[in-house]
Amino acid sequence: MRKELFLFDDFYRSNFGTIIGVDEAGRGCIAGPVVAAAVILLEPLDVYDSKQLTPSQREALFEQIQKCARIGIGVATEEEIDIHNILNATRIAMNRALEKLDCPEAFVLVDGKSLKLLQQGACIVKGDRKSASIAAASIVAKVTRDRMMEKFHEQYPEYDFRVHKGYATKEHLEKLRRYGPTPLHRLTFRPVLEMLNEDLLTKLVQKDSDRFFAVFRKMHRFVSST
Repeated sequence: MRKELFLFDDFYRSNFGTIIGVDEAGRGCIAGPVVAAAVILLEPLDVYDSKQLTPSQREALFEQIQKCARIGIGVATEEEIDIHNILNATRIAMNRALEKLDCPEAFVLVDGKSLKLLQQGACIVKGDRKSASIAAASIVAKVTRDRMMEKFHEQYPEYDFRVHKGYATKEHLEKLRRYGPTPLHRLTFRPVLEMLNEDLLTKLVQKDSDRFFAVFRKMHRFVSST
């Protein structure tokens, strides 16, 4: 048991009462949504930064967290990422997770910096390695998003989303060059953006005018800068 993570939380708990750990998964991807989790741990668990755990460890801990915590999940779609940018979309997902949890009097510990949310709280740099509540949120967010990407694999099997989960791996970039972008891709992110033209953009976003114009403006700025 990593007791230091619980001691970290106890400091805030003794000063503010109930605390919520908040973290996200998928911020650095080029495809798929960003997923946030808000977690109130009701009893100690041996949790840690989800990135330092194996998939099987994350899955096992996810099941344990569900049994001894209150959880809220928030999602910001790839459309929202293109329209609002990834930082704002991350805030949207985190605030949605907090709304689902519905504990407005609690104090929020959020992983990262400059992420002002709708509830009182504090940003903790590398918080998933310092706070048990944030670590639990990182696990819940990661497992939830991975499961979503495995579902997307069924829709787009040629992209192997179940393997790379939307991150810009060498394999994913090769698939992207071979097959072109899908609506699931973040069209404003450079590896995808540089493949677009107006006809392809129109085909991908169809009737979503807000997303079209957000990507169209960035596409033209990118062309002008090259």
